[in-house]
Amino acid sequence: MVGLVIIAVILVLIAIYVVIYNGLVKSRMYTQEAWSQIDVQLKRRTDLIPNLVNTVKGYAKHEKSTLEQVVTLRNQLTQVPSGDHQQAMAVSDQLTNSLKSIFALAENYPDLKANQEFGKLMEELTNTENKIAYSRQLFNSSAASYNMKLQQFPSNLVAGIHHFQKVEFLTVPEAEKKAPKVSFED
Repeated sequence: MVGLVIIAVILVLIAIYVVIYNGLVKSRMYTQEAWSQIDVQLKRRTDLIPNLVNTVKGYAKHEKSTLEQVVTLRNQLTQVPSGDHQQAMAVSDQLTNSLKSIFALAENYPDLKANQEFGKLMEELTNTENKIAYSRQLFNSSAASYNMKLQQFPSNLVAGIHHFQKVEFLTVPEAEKKAPKVSFED
């Protein structure tokens, strides 16, 4: 009788261990999937940029430096190692700022602003930027859930045994946290 109780307790402990381990694996996979969604949107944006640059070139020939900066950052983004999430986001943030400069060009060139191709590209890039922002939020939420499991008892014991690693959150650069200064004076 005592032997059966011991066997039952051991089986319950093994079942609990397996459930905890599988939960950790599942959370880690959700975090990896969330990063993959960011990666997909970054790729989508880098694919749209050459079309945007070519459309703008015809209208804004003397804005060459802005266009070159966008192309340079796009190329840098494609060269970032796949595991370096922080560097990918840093280059992506720089690229976002450069794209804002191109969008601002439309104000100086009414013909460009009226160009349907440019309008479609701007809309696609705006949608992609929104998707990137959402994907970043999803990644951080997934990372938070996963990291909590790594710290909570008893999953922290299983995580330690199997060397599960904490995932770093995507952060906003300090320069972007500052409130913009608005002035209505000339």
